[in-house]
Amino acid sequence: MIERYETEEMKRIWSEENRFRKWLEVELAVCEAWTEEGRIPREAMEQIRNKAAFDIRRISEIEATTHHDVIAFVSAVAEKIGPEGRYVHLGLTSSDVVDTAGSLLILEALEVLTRALRDFSGLVLEKARQYRHLPCVGRTHGIHGEPTTFGLKVLNWHYELQRDMERLDLARRHIAAGKISGAVGTYAHCPPHIEAKVCSSLGLQRADVSNQILQRDRHAEVLTAVAILGSTLERIATEIRHLQRTEVLEAAEPFSKGQKGSSAMPHKRNPILCERVCGMARLLRGYSIAAMENIALWHERDISHSSVERVAWPDAFHLAHYCVKTMSRIIGNLQVDAEKMGKNLELTKGLLFSQRVLLHLIDETQASREEAYSIVQENAMRCWAGEGHLKDLLAADERVIRFIDEASLEKLFDYGYYTRFVDEIFSRFENSGEVPQQND
Repeated sequence: MIERYETEEMKRIWSEENRFRKWLEVELAVCEAWTEEGRIPREAMEQIRNKAAFDIRRISEIEATTHHDVIAFVSAVAEKIGPEGRYVHLGLTSSDVVDTAGSLLILEALEVLTRALRDFSGLVLEKARQYRHLPCVGRTHGIHGEPTTFGLKVLNWHYELQRDMERLDLARRHIAAGKISGAVGTYAHCPPHIEAKVCSSLGLQRADVSNQILQRDRHAEVLTAVAILGSTLERIATEIRHLQRTEVLEAAEPFSKGQKGSSAMPHKRNPILCERVCGMARLLRGYSIAAMENIALWHERDISHSSVERVAWPDAFHLAHYCVKTMSRIIGNLQVDAEKMGKNLELTKGLLFSQRVLLHLIDETQASREEAYSIVQENAMRCWAGEGHLKDLLAADERVIRFIDEASLEKLFDYGYYTRFVDEIFSRFENSGEVPQQND
C-alpha cells in the first residue's frame, strides 16, 4: 500500500468540521450585519454569539430526513442557540452560505499549497545553483543535441514554477469573492449593503453581480491553475524518470534503505515517486475539465456542479499538495552522477559539435549553407555508423581541411563554448530568486 496522499494540513481544511465552521462563520457575519441594521435585537445577537455551535452527528440526523445539508445545518445550529436561533439564515439562500464559505475554504487551501510551492521552488533554485556548471547532454526528441549544464536544466524548472505561483495568485484574487444576494441574485430579502458588510468582515470582495451562485469560472480558474502546476511537476518528474533509465543513469530519485523495487527482480530501482506524480497530474487535469464543465449551468443555477465540487475541490488540493511535497523530497535527495554525465557527453563521439562545425564552414568558405550542411551531415552519418570520431572524420575530409587547420578544428570541439553564457542566465535569478521581468 502506498503512503496516504492526504497531508494533515489539507485534511484539516477539507474536513467536515472545518466546512461547517466556515458555514457558521458566514451565518454569524450575516447576523452581525443585520444587528447593525436593527433587524436583529442586540440582546438576541448576544445569545447567538454565545451559543452558536453545531454537532455533526445532529446535522446528519436531520439531513437523513430533510435530504438538504444546509437546512440540516441551520436547524442544528438553531437548536443550540434556542429561540434566538430563528434569526440565523435570515433572508439567505443556501448558496449564499455555501459559496461564500467555499471561497474561504479554497483560499485557505491555496495558502497551504502556495507556501509549499514557494519552498519547493526555492529548493529547485538552490539545486540549480549547485549544478550550474556541471556539463551534460542536451537532448531533443530524446536524441543527443548539444551540450548544456545540469544546472541550466534545473533552473528552467524553477522559472516555470515561478509562473505557476503567479497563476495561483491570480486565481486566488478571483476566488476571493462572496455573495449574499439571495435566491436568484436580486437582493430581494437581503439588501446589497448587508452583502458588502458581510464580505468585508470575511476579507472577501463582493461579487458585483451574481445569480443564485458565484459563477463557476472563478473555481475553474483555480483548478486549472492547480492542474497546470501538476503538469509542471509531471514535466520535472518525467525528466528525472528519463535520466534514471538504465541506458542514461545521470540522475535518480532517492532509494531508501530496505526499499525494494520488484517482487521478482531484486536489482530493480524504479522511479516510483516520479511515476506517482505523473499519474496524479492526470487526475488534476481531469478535475480541471470537470471544473470547466461546471461553468455552464441552467438559468440562474442548477445543482449539477455541487456533486462535482464535493469530490474535485478537496481531492485536487490533496493531490497537488502531496505532489509538491513529494517532488521536494525527490529534488532534495536527488542522486546526480556527474561522471556518467561526462561519459554520455562522449557517447556520440563528437556529434554534439556538428552545428558549430557547420557555422564555421559557412564563415570560412564560400560554400552555401546547403553545401556546408551536406559536408557535415555526411561525416555525421559515418560517425553514427561507427566509422570513427566526428573530429577525425572531418580532419580526413579534403573539403574541410582546405579551409580549417587541425588546431582550429580542435577548438571547435570545446564544451566551454556552449556554456559560456550560463552565469549570465543565472544572474537574472541571483538577486531575489523571483521571476525576471518580461520585455515586451
